[in-house]
Amino acid sequence: MRINRYVTHAVVLLVAAVLSSFSLSSYLKPAQGSIDARAANAGATVGDVSIGRDTTIIQPVSIPTSALPSHTPIFYKVAAGDTLDGIAKTLDVPFREITWSNPGLRLPLVAGQVLRLPPVPGFVVTVKRGDSLASIAMANGTDPLTIVDFNRTTGPLTPGTTLVIPVDPEVGPNLPSGVPADPIKPGEFVCPILGSSIIQGFGPSSFGLDAPYDGYLHFHKGVDIVGAYGTPIDAAAGGKVTAVGFLGGFGLRVEVTDSYGLVEIYAHMSEASVAIGQQVQQGDKLGLVGSTGNSIGPHLHFQLEIGGVPTDPRPLSGCAG
Repeated sequence: MRINRYVTHAVVLLVAAVLSSFSLSSYLKPAQGSIDARAANAGATVGDVSIGRDTTIIQPVSIPTSALPSHTPIFYKVAAGDTLDGIAKTLDVPFREITWSNPGLRLPLVAGQVLRLPPVPGFVVTVKRGDSLASIAMANGTDPLTIVDFNRTTGPLTPGTTLVIPVDPEVGPNLPSGVPADPIKPGEFVCPILGSSIIQGFGPSSFGLDAPYDGYLHFHKGVDIVGAYGTPIDAAAGGKVTAVGFLGGFGLRVEVTDSYGLVEIYAHMSEASVAIGQQVQQGDKLGLVGSTGNSIGPHLHFQLEIGGVPTDPRPLSGCAG
């Protein structure tokens, strides 16, 4: 009879609890990591989770604090007195990306001309008749999806429009074959004879073999690098071989139009080991040191041209002087 009385009493209490919305959880210690419904109704924060009045769990949203990169090419109108180096420094765009984005660019710059510049590391291309995403990607050794993703376009392409081709500056451009053009020093020139010294620099000189140029009686249009007869000459930067053969005072020379549109000239060679149209990577062998043309001894004359105008090729990574 005593047991039945206790059981009856427990049942009565349980029924009363249900009818009065009694919750046993109010007497229990919340388990670690659990969320209290009353805290949720009142609005609270548990760890990094915000809890709304309606018990909706809201994860914090990360908001970028820096400006998102532009996807639109920059168009710069050249002012009187502008130079390629000056524009590059003012806009913080490497001058190679300016030449890369403006094929056929000639120096000095002309006031009023408009230069295309990339908003991110890379280059700008202008769509020509017959171009497609696939053909542009193939010509530059990139993936069509890269072009589509950055420019938010799927084609067909309209002639005259511009596209930005982003490039990882740590890797540099690719050759049309898809391999890196400059695997040794992306975006830089390496010494064509690694470890050798520069024995004559770029600029006005007193050497009688140097022809008149830019108002000077004698002007050296490149740099001379010492090298014994037959020493291998390597490509300072990757690109396409656009000339091989004898040419006046250069003697036997090789010309490489690199990925940025700059023309590299390797002169006074004794032997050339590449052919016109061949793609070369930075560091590939181009030929051997000689003393052909206007030369008084074995050495390499390395000349850099932008639109036919000589410019100082230094710095040359790996040269001793």
